[in-house]
Amino acid sequence: MVANRTRRLSARNISIAVLVLVVIYALVGFLALPWWLERELPERLQRHLGWQAEIGDVGVNPFVMSVEVLGLDAEDSDGEPVLAFDRLFANLGVWRLVTGTVALQNIELEEPYIRLDLLDDYSVNVARDWLANNPPAEETASDETTSDEPARLQFDRVRVAGGELLFRDFSQESPEEFRVAPLDLALNDLATWPREDTDSNYYLLAVVGTQTIEWEGDLSIAPLYSRGFIKLGGVTHATLQHFLKPYLPYRLHDGRVTLSSDYELQSAEEFLLTTANGQLNIENLGLGLANSDDLLLETDSIRVGEISFGLNSREASSGTVTIDGMNLSLHRDPEGLVNLLKPFQGNTDDEQTDGSAGSNMPFRWTVAGLEVDNSSVSWRDEQPQTEAKLSLTDLNIRVDELSHQLEDPVNYKADATLGGGGHLMFNGQTTPMPFTLEAGITGSDIVLAQFEAYFNEAANLNVRDGRLNVDGNLDLDQQQDPLTGTFSGTGEVASLDLRLGDTEERLIGWQTLRLQPVEYNVAPARLEIGTVTLAGPTVNVVREGDGGYNLQRIVRSTSTEGSAGDSSADDSEPEFIFRIGQVMLEEGAISYTDRTLDPTFTTRFDRLRGSVTGLSNVAPQQGKVSVQGRAGDVASMTLDGSLAALGTDDTSELRLSMENLSLPMLSPYFGRYLGYGVDSGKLNLDLDYKFSGSTIDAGNTVVLDRLELGQPVPSDQAVSAPVKLGLALLRDSDGVIDINIPVSGDLESPDFSVGQVVMNAFVNLVAKAATSPFSMLGSIVDMAGLSGEDLGRISFEPGQVELAEGENAKLEALGAALNDRPSLVLNIRGAVAPQADARGLRRQRLFDQAGIAETAPPAKRIARLEQAYSNSDNLASLDAFRENVAGEDGELSQAQWEQALVDRLITDIDLPPQALDNLASARGGWLRRQMLENHDVPESQVFLLDPVRDASAKEDGKVTIDFELDAR
Repeated sequence: MVANRTRRLSARNISIAVLVLVVIYALVGFLALPWWLERELPERLQRHLGWQAEIGDVGVNPFVMSVEVLGLDAEDSDGEPVLAFDRLFANLGVWRLVTGTVALQNIELEEPYIRLDLLDDYSVNVARDWLANNPPAEETASDETTSDEPARLQFDRVRVAGGELLFRDFSQESPEEFRVAPLDLALNDLATWPREDTDSNYYLLAVVGTQTIEWEGDLSIAPLYSRGFIKLGGVTHATLQHFLKPYLPYRLHDGRVTLSSDYELQSAEEFLLTTANGQLNIENLGLGLANSDDLLLETDSIRVGEISFGLNSREASSGTVTIDGMNLSLHRDPEGLVNLLKPFQGNTDDEQTDGSAGSNMPFRWTVAGLEVDNSSVSWRDEQPQTEAKLSLTDLNIRVDELSHQLEDPVNYKADATLGGGGHLMFNGQTTPMPFTLEAGITGSDIVLAQFEAYFNEAANLNVRDGRLNVDGNLDLDQQQDPLTGTFSGTGEVASLDLRLGDTEERLIGWQTLRLQPVEYNVAPARLEIGTVTLAGPTVNVVREGDGGYNLQRIVRSTSTEGSAGDSSADDSEPEFIFRIGQVMLEEGAISYTDRTLDPTFTTRFDRLRGSVTGLSNVAPQQGKVSVQGRAGDVASMTLDGSLAALGTDDTSELRLSMENLSLPMLSPYFGRYLGYGVDSGKLNLDLDYKFSGSTIDAGNTVVLDRLELGQPVPSDQAVSAPVKLGLALLRDSDGVIDINIPVSGDLESPDFSVGQVVMNAFVNLVAKAATSPFSMLGSIVDMAGLSGEDLGRISFEPGQVELAEGENAKLEALGAALNDRPSLVLNIRGAVAPQADARGLRRQRLFDQAGIAETAPPAKRIARLEQAYSNSDNLASLDAFRENVAGEDGELSQAQWEQALVDRLITDIDLPPQALDNLASARGGWLRRQMLENHDVPESQVFLLDPVRDASAKEDGKVTIDFELDAR
């Protein structure tokens, strides 16, 4: 009984004790613990982090091992909110504690708020606050018996709902903040120890404005293993710009990125990471330079699918990269910097990345292809003197598979429309390394005017029209230095219209220029063209008022001097070789205008057609030239000859013939240099030129047929000579002037001009003829054994109308010359030499009075003279006079004695006043009759002028009269 009672009391006591303990446990759990937590948690946050915190209600259910906290607000030492939530609930799996596992069955966090600050030293605000309030403790010896295994924790269910994460980045120049809201997380069955039967699974959704992060899959903590799917959706350019700014040398202006991928991650003995089924979408990308608001690159979309990556296998691959609506805006500034490359200018870092770091295995990559559609490229170049603007529109590119095997050929094709007109197509294959390229190139209707700014750099030309067509194959190979390659195909430039930059006059143009076939070799440089066909070419050559030619203004002057003289003049083969099989010319025309003349001279060479064969700059080479055409709308023209290798000293021979050119069209030149216009006439030219290097040796045969001068033309440059006379002397009996003007000189001399030399020679020839007319009668004078000086004068016996001995030959030669030159006029002016002719007239009267004949023997003449002396009133006797004449030696010849008698006797003879004038007139009339009657000279060519007394007398007493020539 006692024992039973004792047992009953013990059971009751135990029950009471247990009840008391339960009550105490309940009181502590329901009342004391929440009270303690409400005070301890803020105090600990203050002590360890320096945060000021307020907690709402804390509820604890000790029986189900759960804690619920309603409301937490914490501010850091700066008074800024750093942590908050509306509700936190957690309960512990009691029974699994028996197995040594801390199992949290359910964790629920509602409306949490967390602020993370990345500071300028790349530390985080939470870590900063912890370090500031928890000085590091002294290191203690580690317990070798401590296990390295992590505590066995298990989370059956974790839920975060409606969370908000405020991330502020102060590590860059411009602080930025990102608010992630809502932030939702679901995590199931997460354990910190390895389990073979199951893995945890999770789901995370975070929203930053319109940006989302989705992450779901399986997760194991020990060993770390995760497999699942992650997606970053709608990431804006502002977010990317902020985080990529230190690494991206450009500025993102617009765009959204969506990236998703399956992944598998494992960290055991080694870290493993693989991704698969990745997708990358970039919408409305806008990219520019960091310091500019101008867009460099715009795209509607960029899509990449089937992205996979293996960190350990060092392998990456993707599907086709598709780019749609790309617009690339390139700009080169006046200093030559291209905007796309500006971020890299001046970067002298020689850092190199070791591609094999961490592994000796090469990285392998593959891209299934590249597709670019509906795209464009614009190019603005400020480096040329005139800004250049080019663009490509409707750009489409296709590239087949690319990979790390750079030696594999890659097929490609591209086509685009040029903004200024024209279409381009490329297709072929290339090998990146070593570089090779095979390209089929087709360009059609490419408007050349859009490249005018670049033409202007080398030439002062404006391109008003012109279209390029090209079709061919380009092969390049750099397997060995230097780069080698060839181009073979055809080319054509149609409807070309080039004008000087400062005029509206057309300078050069043609209908078509066709090159077929074209073969070009890169190294060594060699160009071979089968046939060049030039149809309808026109060239407008203008000599300006200052004497310069418009063609001289094509090439812009440069400051480089002597550059051409640096090359050695040896016989080695030139660095650039060219050969042209034939050049075919069809219906060409050249216009020439000379504005130095008044009126302006204009002519035209048209209907030019023919060929040039065998052009080359490599000797030996003998090309042929055969061109025909028309000059001045009426004259026929031919150019024939042979061409040596260009650029060598070999001899080229060319002959230019021109027939029936109308001389009146040359009237401005005649007016300038001769002082007369031209009324009529024709010109024939035969020009034979030999070129050896820069040396020219030419013969210019000029034939002027029936040239008739017109009205006088005032000109300061006209020759001061009787031009009409000079031309008349040069004419033959048919009215033709046929002269040859040789020319030689150095074409490289700035003072040498073939045309000017020929013109000066012709003018000088006319002037010489005019000023020395009788010397120009040429062969007729030579045949008579006379000089030009002899032919221009005639000698008479003193006091007589009788020519001196041998003078008749002059009249005969002069008559023949006048008959051969109908335009010549002979002016005859009778003249006397007063002293010589007066003596002659007195002598004649003496002989008449004494009855002496000129033909009588000397003895008879002397006898008659002695008798006349004796009959005169002379005081001295005949003997005394003779002794006086003979002198001391007493010797006296018959001639001397006769002359002394005549001289003495004529002093007593007086002449009538008109005797000399009558003699002069008689001589003129007699010469005129001789020319008309004896030498058949027409009256229209002989004119008698007023007699004069200015004739000259020779030492022998002969009187000389000068002829004058003139032109009708």
